[in-house]
Amino acid sequence: MIPLVTIIEHYESSFHKKYSTKLLPGHLKAISAIKRCRTALSGEFHVQCTECGHSEWHPKSCGYRSCPQCQNHEASEWLMRQQKKQLPVDYYMVTFTLPAQLRALTWHHQTIIYQLMFLCVSSTLKDFGLNPKNLGAEIGMTAVLHTHSRRLDYHPHIHVIIPGGGINKAKRQWIKTKGKYLFNEFALAKVFRARILDGLNAAKLPIPCSMPEEWVVDRKRVGNGEPALKYLSRYLYRGVISEKNIIADNNGRVTFRYTDGDTGETLTRSLKGEDFLWLVLQHVLPKGFHRVRDYGFLHSNAKTLLKLVQLVLRVVIQLLAPNQGSLLNALIARLPCRSSVLGHQSQDK
Repeated sequence: MIPLVTIIEHYESSFHKKYSTKLLPGHLKAISAIKRCRTALSGEFHVQCTECGHSEWHPKSCGYRSCPQCQNHEASEWLMRQQKKQLPVDYYMVTFTLPAQLRALTWHHQTIIYQLMFLCVSSTLKDFGLNPKNLGAEIGMTAVLHTHSRRLDYHPHIHVIIPGGGINKAKRQWIKTKGKYLFNEFALAKVFRARILDGLNAAKLPIPCSMPEEWVVDRKRVGNGEPALKYLSRYLYRGVISEKNIIADNNGRVTFRYTDGDTGETLTRSLKGEDFLWLVLQHVLPKGFHRVRDYGFLHSNAKTLLKLVQLVLRVVIQLLAPNQGSLLNALIARLPCRSSVLGHQSQDK
């Protein structure tokens, strides 16, 4: 393992010289944060043993979201929050990817196009869920933006974790997905493509002439959803590469390892130190941009509705205190227009 700060110290000068025209304020802030992380420059805290009285001063973490040493606690907290929302149903992960022809445009207009991606992904999935031919219900989902491939190349895409079912408010029922199938990925890709292009036109952004007719949307069933959530949590509050995967820094070249997505084989990639730094830092998101978003009954504003769904699906198995009264009736009363989940129905009945 080679700390990223060591790579920065070795190649910062050549990195600035080669990539000065591409550097944004966020890149410079990331470099500064990583360099001071867990040093006295980030501040210190005092710890003392309650038994022997021995005490020490320890440096604080920088807390920056692109630092590979930080945010492990935040990632664990996020995973715990997601696990509390889990339902006893099959889960699906759907991945929407922009074609290579749009990557340069996306890089130069990151905030606009990343927002557009979230909008088009969420609206496409919501509409497919509401379609009676698919589910006929409002779905919940958690979407996460990734900008890198396993080789760390620029590759913007959004992963979406979706519980297998939804709420039909008109019938006041939970509708379960049919069998082990969610939505057709080819139909999803077609609608996603049309909405992205419409959005780019509305934003008056130039669309490359070589735009492919077919885009890629991947859909897979992921069991109870926990493996997919754990996979995503590793990239939410940390840098795009774990320091344990940086395995060599020799003769001006840095080597790191990664896992091939198709074969599962562990491979290595080696490139100049300044190019490696750019490979990592190009994935720093615009200031204030949130890479993870919840929708539908998984949104933070829908906690009441989610609790009701969990009650219907018998997720919450505990006795209520006498002074709490009927929690179910209280939840139903609080729902707008009394659009509640009062029954459970499988779509394939």
